[in-house]
Amino acid sequence: MKHENPWTTITNNEVYDNPWINVTHHDVIDFSKKQGIYGKVHFKNLAVGVLPLDENNFTWLVGQYRYTLDAYSWEMPEGGGELGVDPIVAAKRELLEETGIVANKWTEVLTIHTSNSVTDEFGICYLAQDLKFGQSQPESCEDLTVKKIHFDEVFEMVMNGEITDSLTIATVMKVKLMLFS
Repeated sequence: MKHENPWTTITNNEVYDNPWINVTHHDVIDFSKKQGIYGKVHFKNLAVGVLPLDENNFTWLVGQYRYTLDAYSWEMPEGGGELGVDPIVAAKRELLEETGIVANKWTEVLTIHTSNSVTDEFGICYLAQDLKFGQSQPESCEDLTVKKIHFDEVFEMVMNGEITDSLTIATVMKVKLMLFS
C-alpha cells in the first residue's frame, strides 16, 4: 500500500557537509498543517555489518572507543559501503580488515534504517559462515580489540544491554530466530 507524503517542505538549507554526511535544515508544514522545523542527516555511504559464525557457534566481536558516544562499544564487524556498489563487497572487506576472516558462505540477514527520525542511513547485515582465518588489516584510524566469543554469550550481551549498537542488536536477534529457535 502506497502512502502519500503529508509533509510540505518550505525551505531546505545545507548546514554542514563532509565526505561522509550532509546535514540539512528544513522549514516544514507537518501533517497537522502546523509550521515547524526538521533536521536531516544524510549518509553518503551504506552501513554494512557482518556476523561471522563458525561451525561451533563462535563469533567475533570488535571493540572500539566510539567518539560520538564517548564510550567503548562492542559490535560485530561493520563499516561503510559505497552507494551503487554491491554491499557484499564492503561486507567482505570489513570482515577481513577488522578480523582477518574470509567467509565462503554469505547470507543476507536484514536491511535496516538505523535511526529514521533524523537520518536516512540504510544498512544491510550479513551472516558469514564457512570461515577461513588470516591476519586483520585495520585502517590506520581504527584502534580495535577483536574477541572470539560464543553466540550464546553475544545474545546475552544484547539482552542485558552490554551491546547497544543497532546493527549488531538487530542482526544477533534475527540470527537467533533464524538458526537457534
